[in-house]
Amino acid sequence: MRLLSKTNHVRVLLGVVALPIPASVAAQQQNAPDPSIVVNGVPATDATAAATAPGPEIKGVISARNGDRIKVTGTDGTSTVVAISEATKVKAAAGLFGATRAKLSTDALLNGLPVTVKTMQPAGGAPDGVLLASQVTFRRGDFKTATMIRNATDQRFEEQTAATAALRGRLGDIDKYNIKNTINVHFDTGKAELSEEAKANLCATASSAGATENALLLVVGYTDATGSEDFNQGLSEKRAGRVINYLQQACGWKPYRMLTPTGMAEADPLASNDTEEGKAQNRRVAVNVLVSKSVDGL
Repeated sequence: MRLLSKTNHVRVLLGVVALPIPASVAAQQQNAPDPSIVVNGVPATDATAAATAPGPEIKGVISARNGDRIKVTGTDGTSTVVAISEATKVKAAAGLFGATRAKLSTDALLNGLPVTVKTMQPAGGAPDGVLLASQVTFRRGDFKTATMIRNATDQRFEEQTAATAALRGRLGDIDKYNIKNTINVHFDTGKAELSEEAKANLCATASSAGATENALLLVVGYTDATGSEDFNQGLSEKRAGRVINYLQQACGWKPYRMLTPTGMAEADPLASNDTEEGKAQNRRVAVNVLVSKSVDGL
């Protein structure tokens, strides 16, 4: 009998606890699901829902794009992969201090476009190392240049004037050039950072080459004999990339006037790698000013 009495008492208490909740409140609770609750263990499909913490602001050039992911490479050669979505705000700035802004779609994020990206990341960090872009901004002038690069054909630079169209018709053998000038910028052992002297020389070269209407730049990276073959190959490519970025972003050299860069590791040394002086000469990036033989002198 006591057992029966306790059971009935429990049932009465449960009923009393349930009574104060109005039916309207209960309906509201059912109709307003908590977005933080995942039903039946199914993960949220919208990646942005997990982006609860502000991420770093990233500045650089879009060096690659694959679907909803872009790679942004900074002036120091560091690359960051960022995910974009329909929620990403894309804006183009124009006018003094970028005061006027136009909203665009993510289709405007083209290779070669200098951008500033505001990011978000899942609380605790992104497990795959990919940040989420909340906003991407760039200058309209840079967008026009990137669009011109995208519309170029056969890797040839393309100007939007009748005079340049005629010039392209005379580029029969664009792979055959006259070297008008070559400068070398040098690096510390195992490093790819540009010195202040190197930066000044690069901008001076860009300014001088820019005065030649048909000039292109070819950038080639090298190392000394220190380190393994694989390490030196990667280092030579990183040095070339660092020079490319600085020429375009700091010196104003147009991307469509740049031939594909390359890294040559320790090949083609300028001096013997048996001495420290020789190694110092070989740790370099060569910037070659070229003019196609078919138009040189026109």
